[in-house]
Amino acid sequence: MSARVIVPCICVLASGLLVAAQAGATPPLPGERIAANVTAAGLDVSGLTVDEAAARLDGAFGERLRQGAVTVRAADINWRLTGAGAQVRLDTETSVKRAVYAGREHRGARVDVPLAVTYAQSAVNAFTNRIRKRLHRQARDSQVRITVRRVRVTHSKRGRDINRTDLRQKIGAALSDPHSDRLIRPRLQSPRPKIDAGKARASAATVVTVERRTFTARLFKNLKVVKTYRVAVGKPQYPTPRGRFTVTSKQVNPVWSVPNSPWAGELAGSTVAGGTAANPLKARWMGLAGGIGFHGTGESGSIGTRASHGCIRMHVPDVIALYERVPVGTPVLIS
Repeated sequence: MSARVIVPCICVLASGLLVAAQAGATPPLPGERIAANVTAAGLDVSGLTVDEAAARLDGAFGERLRQGAVTVRAADINWRLTGAGAQVRLDTETSVKRAVYAGREHRGARVDVPLAVTYAQSAVNAFTNRIRKRLHRQARDSQVRITVRRVRVTHSKRGRDINRTDLRQKIGAALSDPHSDRLIRPRLQSPRPKIDAGKARASAATVVTVERRTFTARLFKNLKVVKTYRVAVGKPQYPTPRGRFTVTSKQVNPVWSVPNSPWAGELAGSTVAGGTAANPLKARWMGLAGGIGFHGTGESGSIGTRASHGCIRMHVPDVIALYERVPVGTPVLIS
């Protein structure tokens, strides 16, 4: 459906003209001529009949409005929308009526009236959407990239966009204005990323990785390795899971809720108090997921082997030291 658009006035219109035009003013009378000093979009139509003024307006502006084109230039790219493509039409009847009503209202005073021009808003919307699709570039957040031996932060990058609503209005005004140079240079917007390098580094202030193949845990602080530890990992039949985890809980001298599994023997499903000889979770616990976590062990000889039922075993002094430096929420990568 076409949308009616009014060309911006060359001079400011008196409110009385708009009221008269909207209040059902008497239509032009047979043979009535437009009063002196009346122009339409800058073209003198004073003293002309309705038909004469319509012919003059169409001759002066009709072809340019119907066949002219609007060019949008941004990022060294040009887009072109023709008047024909936008279904631009000069409504000479309404334009002339405005001139007649203005002459009656202003009684010889100089007045300029806007042309009545219609165009297909859907065509303008589609044109604007095509421009935006080509120009739009999503802002890129900084990201934390973790491997077992390295933690790094990628660079953020600003995006690129345009204000589609503003551009549609400017295109519509240019299509409707016979005096416009019809070259529009929209201002490019530069959206900021939500996460910059500073925020990403803060989220990775502490990182722990576990390399199962070498039985090595690494503690990273501010993207740098500050400590390595020898650990034990799960037996082949109870492997320590691979993947990205988070430290979800911490306990000193943790209680052992024994899994209800055959390997637990007569303790299966029971609870063993923390700090006791029967509890294999020595000194500290840092839980990850599914009952898997870091803990100290009384079996020092198992360190550097596949010996656990999925957990990551550490020497007691090591797990105490790591516990003090690793807050809840710390990312953990097991490879």
